[in-house]
Amino acid sequence: MELSEIFYSLQGESSYAGFPCIFVRLAGCNLRCTYCDTKYAYEPEFTLSVEGIIKEVEKYHSVKLVEITGGEPLLQKESVELMKLLLQKKYEVLLETNNSISLKDVPDQVIKIVDFKTPSSGVCNSILWDNIKYFNDHDELKFVIANRQDFDWALGIIQKYDLLKYQILFSPVHEKLDKKILAEWILETGLPIRLNIQLHKVIWGDIRGV
Repeated sequence: MELSEIFYSLQGESSYAGFPCIFVRLAGCNLRCTYCDTKYAYEPEFTLSVEGIIKEVEKYHSVKLVEITGGEPLLQKESVELMKLLLQKKYEVLLETNNSISLKDVPDQVIKIVDFKTPSSGVCNSILWDNIKYFNDHDELKFVIANRQDFDWALGIIQKYDLLKYQILFSPVHEKLDKKILAEWILETGLPIRLNIQLHKVIWGDIRGV
C-alpha cells in the first residue's frame, strides 16, 4: 500500500477528540479541495503491505484506537482488507473519507467520519449521495465551513436527508472562519451539532505528525 505517514498522537477531531490514537495516513487523493491541509499526502512517501502496516500499528501495543485517513484511503482497495484485519485484532477503527467513493464494502463495525464537501471546497459536486444508505448509527458526518453560505448549505443538507440521527460535526476552515463566529451560528440553530475544532493544531500548531 502507498502511505504518507504512520504516527501516534491525540485524536484531534470528531467525538473521539483528545484520545490517544494511531494514525495510518494513506497517500493519494482524487479531490483537490481549496482548503486542503494535507497536500503532502497527494504523493506516497513509502509503501508497506497490509501486514507491514499492522506490525507498525502493533508497536503502540497499549493503544487500541486506529484512524485510517488520507488523502482518500478508499482509493486503495487494500484499505478494506486493512480495516478487517484491524477489527479482527480488536482495534477500534475510524475511517476518514471524502464521501466520493462508495462505502458499500466498509465493514459495519468501522466508525466512518464522512466529509460532506461544502461549496467553498470547490468539489461540492463530488459527493456520492448514494453513500447515505451505508451510514450506521455510530458514524459521524463532517462539514468544513468557510463562510455563511457553507453553513446554510450544510443545514439544508442535514434537513433534506434527515441526518440529525448521526453525530454532526461542523469545522471552521483554519485561519479563514473564526471559530467563535461558527460557535455563535451553531448556538442560534439550537440543533445538536458539535463544533469540531482541530485539537492537534490548537496544541502543536500546523505541523505534520501530530
